[in-house]
Parts: sequence; structure tokens; C-alpha cells
Amino acid sequence: MTSLSKKIDFALVFAVSNANPNGDPLNGNRPRTTSDGFGEVSDVALKRKIRNRLQDKGETIFVQSSDRADDEEPSLSARFNDYLKTLTKDEQKQKNVVFDEVCGQWLDVRAFGQVFAFKKGKDVDGVSLGVRGPVSIQSAFSLEPIAIDDVQITKSVNSETTDSGKKDSATMGMKYRVSGREVYKTFGSISAQLAQKTGFSDEDAEKIKQALTTLFENDESSARPSGSMEVLKVVWFTHNCKGGQYSSAKVHRAVNVTADGIVTVDESEIPNLEYEILEGR
Repeated sequence: MTSLSKKIDFALVFAVSNANPNGDPLNGNRPRTTSDGFGEVSDVALKRKIRNRLQDKGETIFVQSSDRADDEEPSLSARFNDYLKTLTKDEQKQKNVVFDEVCGQWLDVRAFGQVFAFKKGKDVDGVSLGVRGPVSIQSAFSLEPIAIDDVQITKSVNSETTDSGKKDSATMGMKYRVSGREVYKTFGSISAQLAQKTGFSDEDAEKIKQALTTLFENDESSARPSGSMEVLKVVWFTHNCKGGQYSSAKVHRAVNVTADGIVTVDESEIPNLEYEILEGR
């Protein structure tokens, strides 16, 4: 499989309706916001969702959520060390060999990169290895400042037996959500030069594109009810060379998004650059 042949830029536009797209654990799990009140979804959260979608499609993923682990490994180090055992002792000591092997084994490693820094185990030597991946994605921000609803949650049943036998209706906590419907946008790029190092291919890029269009499938939770998160558009730019016809910044600036989610591309800013606008599914 040959590596990516051309640079790629992309934009992702999605809507949030009465949901918490990315809670901030340092702020009571309220929806993330910037200092000036715009909604934010971190790049880490977006990559988590991409990994989940790739895993749903049968791809082998290294950084798996504990509740979605498909190999029964309890940690990243255990997953990595067990894979290392499939290599010979001599291969384990050669960083270039390990680099190629982990990139070939896990799609998210050859896409996003990964730092492997694990202690020496019972059957394997300690490893310190960094993989720089070609796929980058920015945090997503709402087009307008958001309002946040604070919803009080109360018990519906007794969690403990009381002396009186009466129902205890004490408050359990708070639930937070973005009020109404807000549109968010983010941008990303795929470097053909870095793809050459990790073996990331045109076929892998197609898998990332499809994952973006279905980003919120199988992502439902009490914070994000079914249908409350919706991919509106994915704009996919394909340059005609590995270095790219234009800088990523210029390409991203050419994408215009209105507050109601209408997406257009200013072609005068990026003449002759091939692109497609995909509907979310």
C-alpha cells in the first residue's frame, strides 16, 4: 500500500441541539467555552470520536476507550507490550522496526501519531518511541456565543433504606447542556510528507473522510441524546501535489459558514483547488 499521494485539507461543520458536546471536568462538566463565551469541543474529543467510528468499521485501534476495548487489554501499555511479544527480541531493540510495525498494526497510530514511553515489562524491554502522525484536527468552536442550561437532577428511587421508609428525593446533582441549537466548525489537514513516514495511504484518508461524515453515530449518551449531535457538512480539499497548492490557513479561510449551517467556499481565494462538499449522514 503506497502512502498518501496528495496533501488534504478539510472542514467539519456540525450542529448541537440541547446537548453537552464536550464537558469540562475542571468546570463541573459544563460544556466547554472560550473566555468570550463561544462553545468549544476539544481536538482530543474529536479524535476520540473518529477513533470510535473507525473501530466500529472494524479497524484496529490502539487508543481505545475502556468501555469499547475489543481485545480485553486493561491499558495502553498492556496492549503495546503484548504486541511487542509478537516481535523477536532483536526486532524489539530496533526503533525503526518497532516504528514500522506499530504504524502498520494500528490505523490511529499511523494517522494521529502516538508517544510510546513504557517501562520495562516482564517479557519486553522498555520502549520510548514517538510517532508523528500526518492527520491533525483543531478544536471546534461555535459560530456564536452559547447559552448553557443548568438542569437539576433528582432521585426517582431510594438509593438507601431510610428509617422512616419514605422516599428520599434529595438532589443528586446538576446536568448542563448547550441551550437551543448551535453550529460549530473545525478544520484539519493531512500531510503527505508525514504520511510517507507512517505509511498512511489514500485508502486511510478515505476512511477518515467517511468517519467524519458519520462522526456522531453510536455516540449517544444522557449528555448527547440520539439526534442531538448532527454532522451538517464535510468539505474535503485535495491538492494536486504532496506539498499542497496553498497553505492550510488560506484554504481554511476560504470556507464560509453561516449561523444556520450553510457552507460555501470562496473559490477566488483558492483557484483550481479540487474540493467536494459532503452531507453528514
